[in-house]
Amino acid sequence: MSTSLTSTPERAASLIERINSVKSNIQELGAASRTRLVAVSKFKQASDIQTLYDQGQRHFGENYMQELTEKANLLPKDICWHFIGGLQSNKCKDLAAIENIWAVETIDSEKKAKKLDVARAGKSKINVFIQVNTSGEDQKSGLNPGAETVKLAKFIELECPNLTLAGLMTIGSLKNSASNEENQDFKKLTEAKSLVESELGLSELELSIGMSSDYKEAIRQGSTNIRVGSYIFGAR
Repeated sequence: MSTSLTSTPERAASLIERINSVKSNIQELGAASRTRLVAVSKFKQASDIQTLYDQGQRHFGENYMQELTEKANLLPKDICWHFIGGLQSNKCKDLAAIENIWAVETIDSEKKAKKLDVARAGKSKINVFIQVNTSGEDQKSGLNPGAETVKLAKFIELECPNLTLAGLMTIGSLKNSASNEENQDFKKLTEAKSLVESELGLSELELSIGMSSDYKEAIRQGSTNIRVGSYIFGAR
């Protein structure tokens, strides 16, 4: 990864145009006050992130631990990093060591939650999202919506003082994302959120749904946290 933090004028203009387009769409959907835009910067140069940072963007998402660590060391310390990749238990300690890690969106077991919690002791709390497999696809990580999700939510609330249960996350199926109708995966996550809130006596948990291809529909269905990568940064 290049350590230069300066984009070419052409690259900077393209990045700014694209992220402003996403922000404009969020505004048009009447969701600017409730929707957080996470710019997913995996495989992209630090200069791309710096360019958008200079435009006021603060939330960035990364999928890989080593890449996140390198970028966190290089870039401004008030960036709010989201880890959105598959989480391995042996990486929890490294993840917790990143001072400005803002959220881990892929918690899917008590073991991982506790390892992250213990490693974060003495530092600011980390927001966590429980990953839910709403499509039932074997290749997708995440818990089943329902009792499994509720059980993990209770564990985080009661046993993980260094974590804050922020909400639920899912990655919808390609089929449902391409549909022009209500996304059933997003609907299932909304129902799972309501169940967790009811069982734990919580309110206003977040929904992390929506990526480059389906973030508009996700917003229509109540997303508070969209993860947009390729639309802003281009293909790998």
